[in-house]
Amino acid sequence: MNKKLKAKLKELPDSPGVYFHRARNGEILYVGKAAVLKNRVRQYFQSSKNRDPKTESLVSEIADVDWMVTGSEIEALFLEAEMIRRYLPKYNILLRDDKSMVYLRIDHKSDYPTVSTTRRPLDDNAKYFGPFLSVKSLRQALKPLRRIFPYATKRSPNQKRASLYYHLGLDPGLEEGRTSLKDYRANLRKLMAVISGNKNQIKTELQKEMERAAKTQDFEKAAKLRNQLTALDNLSKQVIFSDKEFLDISKDHALNELINLLKLKNCPKRIEAYDISHMQGSDVTASMVVFTNGVSDKSRYRKFKMHKDQNDDFFNMHETLQRRLTPKNIKLWGIPDLVLIDGGKGQLDAALKARDEEGYSNIPFIGLAKRQEQIVVDKLRSNVTIDKKILKDLSGFLTESKDYVLIDLPLNNNLVKLLQRIRDESHRFAVSYHSLLKLNRQTTSLLDDIPGIGPATRKKLQLKFGGLKNIQAAGINELTGVVGKSKARQIRQYFSAKTDTSDMLK
Repeated sequence: MNKKLKAKLKELPDSPGVYFHRARNGEILYVGKAAVLKNRVRQYFQSSKNRDPKTESLVSEIADVDWMVTGSEIEALFLEAEMIRRYLPKYNILLRDDKSMVYLRIDHKSDYPTVSTTRRPLDDNAKYFGPFLSVKSLRQALKPLRRIFPYATKRSPNQKRASLYYHLGLDPGLEEGRTSLKDYRANLRKLMAVISGNKNQIKTELQKEMERAAKTQDFEKAAKLRNQLTALDNLSKQVIFSDKEFLDISKDHALNELINLLKLKNCPKRIEAYDISHMQGSDVTASMVVFTNGVSDKSRYRKFKMHKDQNDDFFNMHETLQRRLTPKNIKLWGIPDLVLIDGGKGQLDAALKARDEEGYSNIPFIGLAKRQEQIVVDKLRSNVTIDKKILKDLSGFLTESKDYVLIDLPLNNNLVKLLQRIRDESHRFAVSYHSLLKLNRQTTSLLDDIPGIGPATRKKLQLKFGGLKNIQAAGINELTGVVGKSKARQIRQYFSAKTDTSDMLK
């Protein structure tokens, strides 16, 4: 162990957080989380007969250690997952992709809102929180919250009585009207606010509601609100997703490399990335993903459906940025510190034109070309200045033309991995929305042929079952629970007739 590493180990805090083991060349070998950073990280450097060969190999390569302090163990869990997906360290096996991740899903806009877990978030109007490492950890965090804000986890077909969970104080009892849908949704909004880190705001609201209930002598309601307040006060740090402003950004090497290389005037606390997705000009969509302090911030993602389908990525990118920078959206979402465009010179030029037309020429814009992972900078309009000394330190080089600079960096560079992670997330989100629109169009065109099935019924079916295959496979009882007995019969008869016709044509 070198002297620098020994000195750093003495500085480790007694806090939860994420740690990074680095090789001599600065490459991140392993990312881990800890309830107490000091205890966990030091364990690697203590002699042990029980260590597996992988850990022995890892320890032999560690030349440096760094860490980021978080507010709770579950917050550390979230940050660990994000950093592993960004850097893909060779000693991390789990969390390299979203397959091992679990999200909390709250479909608060449906006619029977539920809270559940899923490994595959969809663009279905539900609210998603996460990702988390394991279902077990997530459920442990939700237990005290469900006692404070009761919720349903699933809807049982044809159920008319309140479930046992209602009598245990864990379910709203919508089946028997024990709680109105309006009150239940309000309750879920409070739950989501607490999960999002706004516990103090909700406590203030509950305090005011309790005082109003007491004044009107509604003592039962006041007592319930008092109990919620007490439970919130006693809630330990089991909930993640505060605004992440507490993170020590100075510890994020990739962000610092970005700031220094491009000589950014401000730290890019909010980075937005944009991509376009379509199939030969049909169902054209665009994505806006947001990374707050270098971490994906899914609650702030937005998607755009183009007003006019065109097989022209430059035109579509221009429209997307024009709409993003309208006064209304600036008021709602604020101004980004940096914008990353998925594409090369053409896409970046289209985005810059839209930015300048809307009067925000001070926002830094760069592109990332897929083929060679080149950072694309417009010399006059990108609003960044390349520091050639930093570029040399990062083992990069420039390719200049009349109007543009292309920056090539080693693919294992921290900065490249950060930009790739952001760009890939914008691509994934754009493609998922495009696929949903395409599926909805195909489903709608077929459901339109069923007598008595209008737009409202179509929407219910799509929200409940998703794609056409799931609607076709649904049984009569499942359909009845969504659209009623009469329409359920019509749908089953229609699909049965189509199946019979298909068999005759074979």
